[in-house]
Amino acid sequence: MNIQRLSGGELERALAAKLEELLGSVDWLRGWRVEPAINIPDAGFDLRASLPLPGRREATLYIECKSELRPGGAFALMQNRGFLPSDRRKLMIPVLALPWVSPRMAELCKENSWCWFDLAGNYWIDVPGSLHLEHTGNAPVYKRQTPMANLSTREASRVMRVFLQPQYAQTRWTQRELQKHCRPEVSLGLINRVVRRLRDEAYIEAHSRGGFRLRDPLKLLFAWRDVYRFDRHERRGYFTLLQGKRQRDALAELGLRTDVSVLYAAFSAAELQAPHVRQPKTWLYVRDRDIPAFEKLIEAKPVDSGENLTVLIPDDEGVRYMCEDGTVGDNHLGCTNIVQTYVDLWHCGGRGKEAADALLEQRLKPAWKAQGVL
Repeated sequence: MNIQRLSGGELERALAAKLEELLGSVDWLRGWRVEPAINIPDAGFDLRASLPLPGRREATLYIECKSELRPGGAFALMQNRGFLPSDRRKLMIPVLALPWVSPRMAELCKENSWCWFDLAGNYWIDVPGSLHLEHTGNAPVYKRQTPMANLSTREASRVMRVFLQPQYAQTRWTQRELQKHCRPEVSLGLINRVVRRLRDEAYIEAHSRGGFRLRDPLKLLFAWRDVYRFDRHERRGYFTLLQGKRQRDALAELGLRTDVSVLYAAFSAAELQAPHVRQPKTWLYVRDRDIPAFEKLIEAKPVDSGENLTVLIPDDEGVRYMCEDGTVGDNHLGCTNIVQTYVDLWHCGGRGKEAADALLEQRLKPAWKAQGVL
């Protein structure tokens, strides 16, 4: 079936057939019917499904059929339930039907109490207290459009770091203002593509006074986390006899040099930001050109095993964006910002995901809640 060539009527019939197939798979469900809205006066939807339920109850699914819809457009649709009848005596459930429902679209449906299904055989139909049908994982039945921006690139990651800083949660952005905050700088064209994708995915929204602002920081963090390329940072193991205060003193001295870039990273950054998982290694970001100075001052030797220092050679200087004060006693050395720490922890192995979750609960969520965006 060539989904992209189906007319509006053909697509509705295909979606109606898929819904009939789904309802027909429920053995105890009897007497249901699916009918097109053309048979229903003043309908503001495309299909209606009536479901007789135990106890002489009935639920009605009101289905919006779309050939294509991005999450941003779906969010706007879901905010307006004007197409639903106003009969309070009946259980009325809005449903979105598409050729394919993306994971992000499915998230938005659940958040807004909409059910959904697609032609690939994925669905989430929930009639409170009576019926719950759920299945995901089937591949799209048609060729999906390529996203306008790849969020895993170095340049897109610089934009993500800006958006996700809690202190910017309520900021009214323009593309040029956003560009000014990105470090290192990125092109306005890249900003435009990233902003368009984030708007289409409903991670950002229009601001009442113009421009745009963050709408869903948690889901945007997860989306970036899942495509973040931690493997682009070269990872090296070192051993040093310097321990405890001696090591911190040496690192602080190294950090005071203006020609050297060293930051606490991953677990070591998390120990300063939201202590939870203790582990014996010190984690650092060190630029490749600064490795000789680092090895000399820290008295560190590269090793293949048994390291007590883990050094990450950053693939992009963006990891230094808005680095935080990593003061320990009288020792001063910066650490990565909490957003960078979170995504690094998630991918660095060991108990990294556990530490990342602690950082999320202790620092990021409270900060976003304080800003009123969570």
